[in-house]
Amino acid sequence: MSQPDASNKQDTPAQVSFYEKRKKIYAKGIRGYFDNWRILLVILTQVMFYGGLWLTWNDRQALLFHLVERKFYIFGIVFWPQDVIYLAILLIISAYALFLVTAVAGRLFCGYACPQTVYTEVFMWIENWVEGERNARLKLDKGPMTARKFRIKATKFALWGLLSLWTGFTLTGYFTPVKELVNNVLTNNLGSWEIFWIFFYGGFTFLMAGFMREQVCKYMCPYARFQSVMFDPDTLIISYDESRGEQRGARKKGADHSQLGDCVDCGQCVVVCPTGIDIRNGLQYECIGCAACVDVCDQVMDKVGLPRGLVRYSTENAMAKNLDKADVLSHIVRPRILVYTAILIVITIVAGWFLAHRIPLKVDIIRDRSVLAREAEDGSIENVFMLQIMNTTEAKQRYKIAVDGLEGAKISGPDSVDANAAGLTSFNVVVAAPPESGKQGSNPIHFTIAAEQDAAITVREKASFLMP
Repeated sequence: MSQPDASNKQDTPAQVSFYEKRKKIYAKGIRGYFDNWRILLVILTQVMFYGGLWLTWNDRQALLFHLVERKFYIFGIVFWPQDVIYLAILLIISAYALFLVTAVAGRLFCGYACPQTVYTEVFMWIENWVEGERNARLKLDKGPMTARKFRIKATKFALWGLLSLWTGFTLTGYFTPVKELVNNVLTNNLGSWEIFWIFFYGGFTFLMAGFMREQVCKYMCPYARFQSVMFDPDTLIISYDESRGEQRGARKKGADHSQLGDCVDCGQCVVVCPTGIDIRNGLQYECIGCAACVDVCDQVMDKVGLPRGLVRYSTENAMAKNLDKADVLSHIVRPRILVYTAILIVITIVAGWFLAHRIPLKVDIIRDRSVLAREAEDGSIENVFMLQIMNTTEAKQRYKIAVDGLEGAKISGPDSVDANAAGLTSFNVVVAAPPESGKQGSNPIHFTIAAEQDAAITVREKASFLMP
């Protein structure tokens, strides 16, 4: 009987699964220097978000992105769809600011101000308050479903749900007047799109901050993937001092510790990590730079009587060359940082200048194509134009209309118009000109629209006058 060839078994490739079942992370709460900063930023961002829509300006909501009216109100400035360039500039400034922060100090935005981090932190505060600290949560989840466990879980989910719905309501309140939205809720008269966005955003807040948490950072967030291209050896990152910490080992009384490093191998840096990584394994893309491991490691070092900073904000060069803090800071100012800073300053100054000198008046001129040109009773040639005047100020304005470009050209009829505050006014204007003032065909003319109350509000637009 022939024997099976053993080499065939060795050549058979092993199956590799790309699916990893999630292991729930029970992050331990920690208080420290960096945690205090994170709490401060969580409070600051949420005060701005939840409180911003209740601010008033000129008897209206100060921050309102009114999609129905197609107007964006930002305090005293009214933006129209034609001002989309300012949105593009804002996105560019935000991108360069993010690049600059990342090049200097890694994922500070992720660890302290990212909405995913912020709401996960808030949801974890609620979880710790209702279920208890890490050990209590572990014990509760491992135990059978009892009346007490059901009550605790129901309370937690109810609080999460209320916060999520309030978050969805707040977001929707930035796109429809919040007073109108409150009235619609009280009278059970919410529109379909309002209901959709309240529950859509609220539901995703509940899902991502309550259940998915680190999964969003690890698998969904694109920033974690391309952040490495913005890092260099002089970027401040959460670092474990391997030369100082190894060999790891516990400190036992009466034992010889001469062969051990400063790391006591307590595992607290892993326990407090919201993404469940071990920072001692080096920089990993899952690290969001929250510095929870720094706070807990410093506290452990204090307890065992060793210097702080075993896990700290440092750079690759600093770790390799044993640089002190002064040398680390001196290496932060480097060419790419100067370039990012210069570009950011220039773009911000230019955008600020254009915004400060922005004329709060927009004019569109459209020729009446049903009547290209006509002869009036006095022999003059008339063209009809439709003017659309957008008053972007929050005061009623009267505009004077004048025309030039052809000798003897004038406005036939009323040469002024009233425009409501932050409103669009459309009307027809008849321009008359002597037949000998221009050549046959198209002749260039200019409309000048000026506010009577403020001469600085003046717009000059080009149009064409047809001669038969």
